[in-house]
Amino acid sequence: MSIVVTGATGHLGRHVVEQLLEKVPAEQVTAVVRSAEKGADFAAKGVKLAVADYNTPESFDSVFAAGDKVLLISGNEFDKGRVGQHKVVIEAAKAAGVALFAYTSGPGTLTAALADDHRGTEEALLASGLPYTLLRNGWYHENYTENLAPVLQYGAVTQAAGEGRVSSASRADYAAAAVAVLTGEGHENQTYELGGDEAWSFAEYAAQLSEQTGKEIVYNSVSVEEYTGILVGAGLPAPMAAVFAGVDASIAEGQLVVTSGDLARLAGRPTTPLSEAITAALKG
Repeated sequence: MSIVVTGATGHLGRHVVEQLLEKVPAEQVTAVVRSAEKGADFAAKGVKLAVADYNTPESFDSVFAAGDKVLLISGNEFDKGRVGQHKVVIEAAKAAGVALFAYTSGPGTLTAALADDHRGTEEALLASGLPYTLLRNGWYHENYTENLAPVLQYGAVTQAAGEGRVSSASRADYAAAAVAVLTGEGHENQTYELGGDEAWSFAEYAAQLSEQTGKEIVYNSVSVEEYTGILVGAGLPAPMAAVFAGVDASIAEGQLVVTSGDLARLAGRPTTPLSEAITAALKG
């Protein structure tokens, strides 16, 4: 029996594999990677590597075995039909007879276009008949803290989220929830709504940045249309800019506030405060 993690060398995948190694022997973990070179550090620790690509269905033919627990981390190729990519993994897992198939989905409350692929994947997973766990991950702190340079340069947090609040958490927090599911019992056919313990507004985010940097950082609230134009001006393709601006519109409507407590409960600890993520980013 193996615990199989797809997208293992991605931002979230690395956290998951590293935390799994704290709980189970390395030989029980299989990291699905696009190239063996990217997973060389995992292999050096004794993790099994499986080279496979969502866009090459036959590459998944021998990845899974009966009894495996699988974590499908949603792909990030928004322009290549993510639902179709995910179905490749689901079908291979079904053919192998895996014991549990967990998927990193999006918040159940989210109506933005970003959620469409997640809903489509959830439908395919439920239709497969596989024992499943839906990990409906909320927003990551790192979506904001990893790109602080322009914020600090211009002294402004620019978003189209109005006074909306976000229950974000760190990637490590979401990874801890996934690891709890993959190494625990009783998670079959469960749906978890995951988010940080404390929701925050962008005005509060700007204030926290001001406090930690000693610079005045303001929140510049703009319209969805203006924000889309800003993102395009920054080099983002227009369709992608519209997707991210759409998320801000959803934030303004309160769709990224999560009150279930599922994330802290699964992780077995409080979630990481945004202030800590900001501190870490400024040090880095």
